[in-house]
Amino acid sequence: MSEKASVLQGFKAFLMRGNVVDLAVAVVIGAAFTNIVNSVVKGVINPLIGAIGTKNLDSYHSCIKGPCTGSGDAATGVRILWGSVLGATLTFVITAAVVYFLMVLPMSKYLAKMEARRKAKEGTQEVMEITELEVLKEIRDALVAQRGSGHGER
Repeated sequence: MSEKASVLQGFKAFLMRGNVVDLAVAVVIGAAFTNIVNSVVKGVINPLIGAIGTKNLDSYHSCIKGPCTGSGDAATGVRILWGSVLGATLTFVITAAVVYFLMVLPMSKYLAKMEARRKAKEGTQEVMEITELEVLKEIRDALVAQRGSGHGER
């Protein structure tokens, strides 16, 4: 029974570590964020591209062999569906840009400020330590000088 309890304790410790919880939150937020990005691509980007062609990027293709007729499973010929690749690429670029500008960049700036504050605090502490050391040396020298002058009078 104690082995089972230690396994459960280990599992609890594993779950309570910060990086596991952070990873779980990131996965959930990422899944929700994917829906937003897909909506932006389908609702904004595709219609903008559709202004010069069709609204559905998946319909863009090139035929490399034979007559390309029909669509879906009934299609004949060999098609390269570069429209779907373009749509996926746009989705990726938009996702990467939003993640960078809304999450990575602000966090980097915040961490840089915190590091600068920490270094400034350490620098102040070092100056204080050096100043205290100098004061203690001066006190020591004054005591030595005082003791030395007192020895000559006895």
